[in-house]
Amino acid sequence: MSHPSSTSPKTFQVDTLSVQVYNLATEMALASAQLAQNYLQEILSQQAKATIILATGNSQIKFLEALIALGGVDWSRVTFFHLDEYLGIDANHAASFRHYLSERVEKRVNPAIFHYIEGDALQPLDECERYAKLLQMQPIDLCCLGIGENGHLAFNEPSVAAFDDPRSVKLVKLELATREQQVNEGHFPGLEAVPQYAFTLTLSMLCTAKKIICLAPEKRKAKVLFEMLRGVSYRAIPASVLRTQAQATLFLDADAASLL
Repeated sequence: MSHPSSTSPKTFQVDTLSVQVYNLATEMALASAQLAQNYLQEILSQQAKATIILATGNSQIKFLEALIALGGVDWSRVTFFHLDEYLGIDANHAASFRHYLSERVEKRVNPAIFHYIEGDALQPLDECERYAKLLQMQPIDLCCLGIGENGHLAFNEPSVAAFDDPRSVKLVKLELATREQQVNEGHFPGLEAVPQYAFTLTLSMLCTAKKIICLAPEKRKAKVLFEMLRGVSYRAIPASVLRTQAQATLFLDADAASLL
């Protein structure tokens, strides 16, 4: 079993959501990776296979590196899905989430299978249906999430998010704030290069997972985290759906939690 993190986090609860705050993003990444590792070991000791939905973005990089470095998980028994993908870009595009996950995860752990959303599918609505059927074929053991600066989960933007969405996968228009964030993080050279639409798993699909680990480091997330956890109009923020998920743990660093 892995060793506990060297620093004890500040922990509290908001509704049924557990929140852990670490001083540094590196401590947060290691602690969340240890939780994921222990959980996956437990699941694989009880059942033949495990199914994981992965997030992308800068918040996940250290977590994924730490999880893979810890070892102790039989990845050949793990099926992967991912949260979202831009409409109209292929798997070799540097900003595509397929490219990110192929390089950072699939090529390093050789899982049983990695089901990717085909962003450049010729018939995008059929692609939503195909991916939804794949997701529904087995329970989701673990879902890993990040939170956007506007409070989105996956690409469930405030303007399109539905807490009780009947669908599992849908096409959405990306808000300007999200597209600007992608440019600011260095994924695209300018706003005109960022696709306007994307595929996303819905909030209701994400919440079917038996365990949810959400990472939200950095100062730029502090305002939306305050609104999500302490604000009076928190229901306007898609990520606040996690407040009703007892199986979820939100991991923050001190910068992200600075307004709490």
